[in-house]
Amino acid sequence: MLTSLSIKNYALIEEAQLAMQDGFTVITGETGAGKSILLGALGLITGKRADSSSMGDMTSKCIIEGIFEVAGYQLQSFFKKNDLDYEEATIIRREILPSGKSRAFINDTPVTLAQLGALGERLVDIHSQHKTLDVTNNEYQFEVLDTFANTLILRKKYQDQYTVWKNKLAQLQQVQEKKQRAQLEFDYQSFLFNELDEAKLIEGEFEQLETALKTLSHAEEIQENLATAQQKLGQDDVGILDQLSEARSALSRISGFGEEYETLYNRLHSVFIEVDDLSQELADLASGVDADPLTLEKTNTRIQLLYNLMKKHQVDSVTQLIEVRERLDAELFEVQNVDDQIAAIEKEIAFAKAEAQKIAAQLHEKRSKAIPKLKASIEKILVELGMPNAQLHIEVTRLQDLMTNGQDALAFLFSANKGMDVKPLGKGASGGELSRVMLAIKAVLSRHKKLPTLIFDEIDTGVSGEVAVKMGTILKDMGHTMQLISITHLPQIAGQGTSHFKVFKTDQAEKTKTQIVHLSPDDRIVEIAAMLGGNNQTTAALEHARNLLN
Repeated sequence: MLTSLSIKNYALIEEAQLAMQDGFTVITGETGAGKSILLGALGLITGKRADSSSMGDMTSKCIIEGIFEVAGYQLQSFFKKNDLDYEEATIIRREILPSGKSRAFINDTPVTLAQLGALGERLVDIHSQHKTLDVTNNEYQFEVLDTFANTLILRKKYQDQYTVWKNKLAQLQQVQEKKQRAQLEFDYQSFLFNELDEAKLIEGEFEQLETALKTLSHAEEIQENLATAQQKLGQDDVGILDQLSEARSALSRISGFGEEYETLYNRLHSVFIEVDDLSQELADLASGVDADPLTLEKTNTRIQLLYNLMKKHQVDSVTQLIEVRERLDAELFEVQNVDDQIAAIEKEIAFAKAEAQKIAAQLHEKRSKAIPKLKASIEKILVELGMPNAQLHIEVTRLQDLMTNGQDALAFLFSANKGMDVKPLGKGASGGELSRVMLAIKAVLSRHKKLPTLIFDEIDTGVSGEVAVKMGTILKDMGHTMQLISITHLPQIAGQGTSHFKVFKTDQAEKTKTQIVHLSPDDRIVEIAAMLGGNNQTTAALEHARNLLN
């Protein structure tokens, strides 16, 4: 419910503060006074697009702010999903900057226009002449029937199961298409896998082979130089080891004569041991160098194989080749077992479809039972609205296939006059008749569901006399269970309102401004009398206005 509306610098409205009430509120004013401006402001805080032309003073920003009482609308999940603070008194604000840029806020948190619209459509339903066409929309007709039949929750359960079924069908199609592609590539994939598998890949092998290849390629040179080095160290009589041994013996003979001599001896002894170890290691390395041409050839062949495989699969290491082999193995396994996967999915599809059909059957039964009461309720109100011969046929037909709203085809058929065949609502009713049908539907639904704030923009077009009185009574009755706002030109309807605003223009200096004021009981008498007889307010007009208000 809208409890407060603040408008600043919007079109001809410089500033307005409206305290809204529950029940039935009427808004009156002469043609061109600016009632549509008020609707435009409400549209902005419910997600409609805006531009700088909406602004009055182009140097200041336009601000529209509404406070809504949202308890009872089950909106907690919406606030949680959009990471918004849930407040029972929720503040929605829209700002339009002089540059034309727009900003929106919910409880002071910036939101996108899509988020604002998603919340706005659950809080406010602005019913213009264009919106009347909704009643001819099949989705809206399902919404009407399911609201009246109290099957909205059951329909949501069905739609969830329907989505599961559709997703499984899509999954099956993907697997089948993948199977077709895989079967075309199976032989080649098998060849690639076998080639890698037969290569007996070892992680890090390529680097080890490259090192071994360097040794094998220079084996003779390595052996020759290792032998030369070892010979220089260990050759008898002239080798470094023999000379170090003689030097060590000389120092050992004087090591007892002083600490510094002992230190020199120990150091030289350590050098001797290190050189001796080095000589042995050189000999071992020289004997271990493989100069066999066959080994060199095998190493070259292995390196070339690994290089070719890496180039073929566009990778840089044997580790990555192993990953390719494992992926191919998994894909081949999947292809070989895809029929089992398809069978499992088909079983899931059959189960999901059966569950959806079961819920669809419940939906069909409940809808069928509700239709006679819905038809009678709407036709009763249409009689009050001056359409005594109106016939509304609501037909629900069981289909073979599952659809988004169940397994039903739904049609609203209508005839306004005797002797006329019923036709689809969009073809069998004029614009004025559609407006009355829509009002009748809204009136019926207001008794079964907490509806958003409903705003009628001149729904009384083409109505007068006793029918206007009946329409006013219906609107007032709807206001007992919801917040209803109607822009009207008819005194018979204005007199039924529990709250009354007047929109009018004033000329101030060189500017024309739109003003909105809440009328007191006495002001309402004057306004309704003016609606009855123009500015020439007679005693009879004033008395008639009092009677309408009473």
